[in-house]
Amino acid sequence: MKLSMPLMYSGNPRDAADQVSALEKAGLDTVWVAEAYGFDAPTLMGYLAARTETVEIGSGILNIYSRTPSTLLQTAAGLDNVSGGRAILGLGASGPQVIEGFHGVPYSKPLARTAEVIDIVRRGLKRERLENDGIIKLPLTKEDGGVTGLGKPLKLLTHPERDSIPIWVAALGVKSVEQTAAIADGWIPILFHPEKAHLVWGEALAAGAARRSDDLGPLQINAGGMVAIGEGPETKALLDLARPIFALYVGGMGAKGKNFYNDVAVSYGYEQEAEQIQELYLSGKKKEAEALIPTEWLEAANLVGPPSYVRERIEAFREAGVTHLNLTPATDDPAATIAQVKEWVS
Repeated sequence: MKLSMPLMYSGNPRDAADQVSALEKAGLDTVWVAEAYGFDAPTLMGYLAARTETVEIGSGILNIYSRTPSTLLQTAAGLDNVSGGRAILGLGASGPQVIEGFHGVPYSKPLARTAEVIDIVRRGLKRERLENDGIIKLPLTKEDGGVTGLGKPLKLLTHPERDSIPIWVAALGVKSVEQTAAIADGWIPILFHPEKAHLVWGEALAAGAARRSDDLGPLQINAGGMVAIGEGPETKALLDLARPIFALYVGGMGAKGKNFYNDVAVSYGYEQEAEQIQELYLSGKKKEAEALIPTEWLEAANLVGPPSYVRERIEAFREAGVTHLNLTPATDDPAATIAQVKEWVS
């Protein structure tokens, strides 16, 4: 099992990036750089490439709408070059609130678009000429509204560091998870409950695996949560630090009927809580919404408690198929925490 960590994108991410070098030395294998609607991820990923030597640097995630497939290809190839072959291209459909509300781009056909983007990026990295007859038509013709006037499709001008870069997909919906299991190198779920994940995605993962190419190897899974190792109630109380982010996703990431994270809460069996959390959050009562996040969920999705308990949670994630344990240290010495967990997962 590898160790990964999300780089926080709120505030000044440069401050968080300054820690990555120390965390790398402590045993961190992968750092994920989020984008959402804050700073762009590739700029920070390039900065990290210059500050580190061995850690893999993944976009977690770049959405599939606001950049063309060829731009995503160029970005992946460029980041892989400056990092010396350490880039991971994390992709996702995001949601209507970000895609339409922030980027002003129609949110349509996420499954088909995801599949085509992955196909185009993979072919592009092999420097094949980019032609496509699906949703994303390449090259654009004058009839399609294109302005290039090119007589033939183009291939990537420069030679990539690698002709294959790992492509991971953030997915929650059953159909999206099935497709991810079929065509992606890795899967990035969120708010992951190890003991209940199979109830939500087990059939989808199995169906996707059944049509997965042997060339891809086993599906990698990146999931985890806050980590804090210690005895006493003060350590346990740190779980409350996770309540705002859970409430944000379950209650505030989308309107009613259009919140994928709320759907996950319902699938876990928290239907009543999910409805109440959304009602409270959307009406501005965020603290009340946070209080309703089930403690059972917080305990399962995070690794907070005595060493023996944290080790039990590590094994629960491992048994759920997680290959990359995604940790957010809630301690005064994050590097020491990562080093300790590294010993346990090795």
